[in-house]
Amino acid sequence: MIRDRDRIYGTVVTRRLRAVGIRDKPIAPASPWQTGFAERLIGSIRRECLDHIIVLGEAHLRRILKSYACYYNGTRTHLALEKDAPLSRTVKRAGRILCCPVLGGLHHEYVRI
Repeated sequence: MIRDRDRIYGTVVTRRLRAVGIRDKPIAPASPWQTGFAERLIGSIRRECLDHIIVLGEAHLRRILKSYACYYNGTRTHLALEKDAPLSRTVKRAGRILCCPVLGGLHHEYVRI
């Protein structure tokens, strides 16, 4: 597991990881670019979701993040995947196009019915 040097990862966490058989590799101090994948995802979540929604508590935040994860993996196009989503879907050629709001209308999913 690649991790930063946050204090949340104390000796207790390190010992438990090793007991389960997970080797941890802390990044160099003051080097957030070494955690590129996590930083990219966190940036996407902030820019595309949390900067536009007022969070009313932990349960609300969990619902928002769960909804965003479904949208991100199932609907949102990714250039690295040739404008497909990580959870690939079939292309429907005929039918009426319906717009379904996601996250209260912050994003939209367009489906054919």
